[in-house]
Amino acid sequence: MKKAVILLSGGLDSVTALAIAKEQGYECYTLSFNYGQRHDVELIAAEKLSKQIGALEHKLITIDLRSIGGSALTDNSIDVPEHYEEGIPVTYVPARNTVFLSIALGWAEVLTAQAIFVGVNAVDYSGYPDCRPQFIAAFEQLANVATKAGVEGQKLTVEAPLINMTKAEIIQQGTSLGVDYSQTISCYQADSAGHACGRCDSCRFRQQGFAQAGMKDPTLYQG
Repeated sequence: MKKAVILLSGGLDSVTALAIAKEQGYECYTLSFNYGQRHDVELIAAEKLSKQIGALEHKLITIDLRSIGGSALTDNSIDVPEHYEEGIPVTYVPARNTVFLSIALGWAEVLTAQAIFVGVNAVDYSGYPDCRPQFIAAFEQLANVATKAGVEGQKLTVEAPLINMTKAEIIQQGTSLGVDYSQTISCYQADSAGHACGRCDSCRFRQQGFAQAGMKDPTLYQG
């Protein structure tokens, strides 16, 4: 069986990427990070969804990105914006996907996995630089020159199956694969019960996606 490491946050996109990897015949190994994010309740969802979809193993790794801050998600002195921002918003976490993919790459090499799946999207997203096709292509190139496996000819691919899809298309694809989106948590400031704020960027894109897909939004909202 071919193997894949899947970055799994517990949100809508990453869970869909896991379902796609499973449907493509990969043995799936899921990887989540407690990096000091406000919305760490997503980690409970990630573990639950990993089991539901049939991953063989789930790992949770702790990294203290609060120690460098620089993002509304890792620094409580920076408010999560509840309105559209021009440019790259303050919810961008410096180098987050680079760090996450680097650790996923290490585990992939240990597992002799052929692929890493990541649920980044460059259509209905907040403008993060590490969610673009250029970044994915650059990291894949790095992966194949920076590892023993790559140097010995065991090529690894970084799969971003959602990168050119709208949120509505992602929801439709995941629904067709049996994803239960009521179990996912996307909100940047979800409460301890997993209830979403309904106002942050992530909530707005999620609401828009379900509306455009012509489907009922199963998200539980605060208030």
